[in-house]
Amino acid sequence: MEKDDLIVSARKKTGLTDLGREFWDEPLDHLLRSINEEADLHPVGRFITKQRFINLLAIRLRAEYWFRKHPEILEQQLLPAWIIVGLQRTGTTKLHRLLSADPDNRWLPSWEVINPIPIPKEGEKKKDNRYNIASMSARALKILSPGFYAIHPIEVDAPEEDILLLDTSFMSTTPEAMMNVPSYADWLEKTDQTLAYTYMVKLLKYLQWKSPQKRWILKTPHHLEFMDLIEKHFDDVHFLWMHRNVYDSIPSFLSMVAYNRMIFSKKVDEKVVARHWLRKNGYMLQKALQYRLKAGNESKFTDINYSHLIENSLNELSHIYKMNGGLKPELVNSFSKSEKENPFRKYGVHKYAMDDFGLTGNDITMHTSQYQEFIRETSILRT
Repeated sequence: MEKDDLIVSARKKTGLTDLGREFWDEPLDHLLRSINEEADLHPVGRFITKQRFINLLAIRLRAEYWFRKHPEILEQQLLPAWIIVGLQRTGTTKLHRLLSADPDNRWLPSWEVINPIPIPKEGEKKKDNRYNIASMSARALKILSPGFYAIHPIEVDAPEEDILLLDTSFMSTTPEAMMNVPSYADWLEKTDQTLAYTYMVKLLKYLQWKSPQKRWILKTPHHLEFMDLIEKHFDDVHFLWMHRNVYDSIPSFLSMVAYNRMIFSKKVDEKVVARHWLRKNGYMLQKALQYRLKAGNESKFTDINYSHLIENSLNELSHIYKMNGGLKPELVNSFSKSEKENPFRKYGVHKYAMDDFGLTGNDITMHTSQYQEFIRETSILRT
């Protein structure tokens, strides 16, 4: 895959040429070099990746069209945001889906976040061709990886992670969760990601312009590493931090990554996955704690225990809504309905074990000791 070919294809697909002043092509250069030299994609994986990158470029082309046509989009103030963070496999998806039942909350359905900007001539329709595209993608995933839905269900109308907005700048941890790209991951971790968050906010402003509510509900573990950038780019933000025993959550996520990578490559080494993501998870937790422990930041967090959310979600939601006047009866009804529609293990049981990745509990302890000490001191995982 070559950068210039991808850009030409995106311009041909959209009939547009302007990628915006913020477009920085170095991230794409690093990512493509890493994919071409390290990822060992099979033909289907290469095809999917190529089409996905063309679409990400097309999103930027279409966004710039709308920003020029309607300058008032970027003149808006960003809505207040509740941002769900926490390591992967800690219940962030469950909480995200529950909060989406509140009609005051603006969230990103899968069909919208995959293609946040419609093609110009379809921009006034309630649901344009983007919905059909997302439906086809979901069906393809079921065929390529039938077991994936038991790990992370993807439903066209359900909330999905806003990390997909960061992908439009080719600066996110999505690629390293999908394929083996160590040199890109190393470069990314050392690189200022201000431009990615700047553009994410621009896309969020477009989306709230099209469909405003009282607050954003956003969610991705990626933000653990960049809370300082969230603070810089969001006017009013509160973090909802999900917590789970790391000896369960980390092996579960490693299994998810292995499933993910098998969609793109026949050569997936579980021990390589473990080495990369065990260190990365520890690093993300350290960065998050570094931000949280700064003077004045503690009040920006509400902590949620994974086990408590599974056992009695309304109690945890009541804890969250204390900062919004408490749970009203109509909200309790909405949350209860959502709970029934999205039962625990709706798509089956996800089976995994540390042994699958050549790990011991000591390996996980070594990378998460600071976080675990914080958990013990605050009694967040109290039973």
